[in-house]
Amino acid sequence: MIRRQRLAAGVCALLAALTAGLAFPGPAAADETGQAAPKVELVLDVSGSMRTRDIDGGTRMAAAKQAFNEVLDATPEEVQLGIRTLGANYHGNDRKTGCKDTAQLYPVSTLDRTEAKTAVATLSPTGWTPIGPALLKAADDLNGGDGARRIVLISDGEDTCQPLDPCEVAREIAAKGIGLTIDTLGLVPDAKTRDQLSCIADATGGTYTSVQHKEQLTDRVGQLVDRAADPVVTPVATEGAGACSSAPSLKSGLYTDREEFGQQRWYKVAVEPGQEVRASVSVADDRAVNPDYGVLLRAVTLHGREIVRGEAAGDGRTDVISTGLRYPRPESDDESASAETVCLQVTNSFSAAAGVKTTPGLPLELTVDVVDGPSKAGDVASFGLGRGWWLLGALVLAGFVAGLLWGWVSRWRVAVWRTN
Repeated sequence: MIRRQRLAAGVCALLAALTAGLAFPGPAAADETGQAAPKVELVLDVSGSMRTRDIDGGTRMAAAKQAFNEVLDATPEEVQLGIRTLGANYHGNDRKTGCKDTAQLYPVSTLDRTEAKTAVATLSPTGWTPIGPALLKAADDLNGGDGARRIVLISDGEDTCQPLDPCEVAREIAAKGIGLTIDTLGLVPDAKTRDQLSCIADATGGTYTSVQHKEQLTDRVGQLVDRAADPVVTPVATEGAGACSSAPSLKSGLYTDREEFGQQRWYKVAVEPGQEVRASVSVADDRAVNPDYGVLLRAVTLHGREIVRGEAAGDGRTDVISTGLRYPRPESDDESASAETVCLQVTNSFSAAAGVKTTPGLPLELTVDVVDGPSKAGDVASFGLGRGWWLLGALVLAGFVAGLLWGWVSRWRVAVWRTN
């Protein structure tokens, strides 16, 4: 009896502990999640044009300062945030010196809100607009670590430090495969500014937003900073080969690469009996291209069985074009059956517009997922597309029989009506 009471008491204590753990879960430490701290750097244009009064009756600089103060108050604790300026310190007219005018106002680190706000309050619109050099420095500021990295660029004009094209700088940053995203916000609805800032964002998979009001600027910057704290899958940089025999072997995951215009890239995936490989590819035309282009994804085995999926577009606007496929391998009665190599080939038919650089290549993102097959694939050559034909056949047969019955009933009713 005493043993039963003790056992019941122990069970009750265990249930109480479990209930308390569910009701009041302890905070997860940063190292328990396995995710490195996300890093964000706000890059602010402090050139002379930021004195212009066209945002809700105030200057562009005043709107930016207000947005920064509100965003700093709302920045998640786990985000390491820094601030970099461009055009904030040099007052002169020497272009060479003005185009070096970029400085880190607040280092990328755990945020001290008071210190960061004090630093922002000292800013005064001053000089040039060296966007390209500022992006290069910002990328260095965020270098290192495995967490999400994001640059938020706020500017009201075009870069004044050509020939260092900021769009080319963004492509070079993306080509390094470090998973850094650049989002841009334009404070002037100007076509040239919009095109340049859009190009910078597109090159790294970021976004461009045109801003004309204080609240809009604050909300958008806050959204981008919060987005950096979201769990992300960091792409793994890889380099496809010119032939399957020398292609890199990939497992389930997200991969990035660069593909030249009209080039083909090969990758390999091992598939066990009863498994299915699901692959998708996206190629971004991050610069001006000629109309009529497309992307093909081809899966081929060493036995010559293949499937090809593609997508095409007719215009030449900046965009991303994607396609995907599935390849199931049937179960095998042979327990010693080894993995089969499936070669994935990515081909594009882009061609560069006149005067457009072809290097670095177009950004390519490849997703590979090897999973258990949903059912037995009787014919590998059908690549899983035939497993639903029986249902389609049954529906066609049912429709045919229903049509015959309806026709017979209709004719019978017409015959009865004529007789009456």
